[in-house]
Amino acid sequence: MTEEFEAKTKKLERDNRILQKKLARSEENRASMEDSRDRYDKLYESVIRELNEQKALLSEKNQMLETLSGKLSKYLSPQVYSSIFVGAQNVEIASKRKKLTVLFSDIVGFTETTGNLEAEELSTVLNRYLTEMSKIALEYGATIDKYIGDAMVLFFGDPETKGTKEDAKACVKMAIAMQRRMQELEQRWRDRGLERPFQIRIGINTGFCTVGNFGSEDRMDYTIIGTGVNLAARLEASAEPGGILIAHETYSLAKDIVMAEEQPPLMVKGFDKPVHCYKVVGIYDDLIEKGAVIQKEQDGVRILVDMTKRDKSGAIRVLEEVLSQIKDR
Repeated sequence: MTEEFEAKTKKLERDNRILQKKLARSEENRASMEDSRDRYDKLYESVIRELNEQKALLSEKNQMLETLSGKLSKYLSPQVYSSIFVGAQNVEIASKRKKLTVLFSDIVGFTETTGNLEAEELSTVLNRYLTEMSKIALEYGATIDKYIGDAMVLFFGDPETKGTKEDAKACVKMAIAMQRRMQELEQRWRDRGLERPFQIRIGINTGFCTVGNFGSEDRMDYTIIGTGVNLAARLEASAEPGGILIAHETYSLAKDIVMAEEQPPLMVKGFDKPVHCYKVVGIYDDLIEKGAVIQKEQDGVRILVDMTKRDKSGAIRVLEEVLSQIKDR
């Protein structure tokens, strides 16, 4: 009995020692796991903190780029700026030939008109004028090429175009809107004491030009060159104050919406032959609304009567002759 008891006791002691060892190893494993968890928690917190810092830095850099991009966009026409940033146009010295509609405008007698203005007042008036004209240009989809003092060079057809005909129509409409806006500004400037408010002349031509980036690898300018550009400048110089002079091709493309009067051919510098041009009167829809023009159209019939002409009896006589010829057929 005693031997059996001792054997059981030894077995229990052995089992106890084994259990103690297992408990000890379990405790070591638990401590090791807690230590690992602490390390992982610290590593996770470090990674999250670093990611947040990188995110904040990236956000700051993006904000800086947006601000810089916004500033740079002030030096480029929106169409050019957009085409560069979406990758549609490469920033490299390159050009192409395209048919464009080009507009030149400048202020008549700018030096004489502004001779008595202080520099600050002159800057205010000039910048207001350029701002108002630029708003209209962008509204009609023009590419703003450049400002040359009080002059502006705009064109339609690149980098965006609606087709040669629609570009020409948009350009003429824009020019009329500019002259209309100038009349409004003229009254405001008079009210502010400007004795000789600005008047502008506008010349428009449609023709092939070379358009693209010109300059050096380090500094280039997106612009247009060619005889088509030169002719627009010559027409602008020949236009009346407050007037719009357009070349024959521009008139041909826009004549279904624009009323214009043919002018005597011009001999201009740089061109061997006389240049046929037209003085813009207005858009037909506007003139009809004002009662300045009567226009009737039907299949095979188109009647246009300019009510601004004083010879109404002559117009009636012509209409009667037409009626008589129709009745005799």
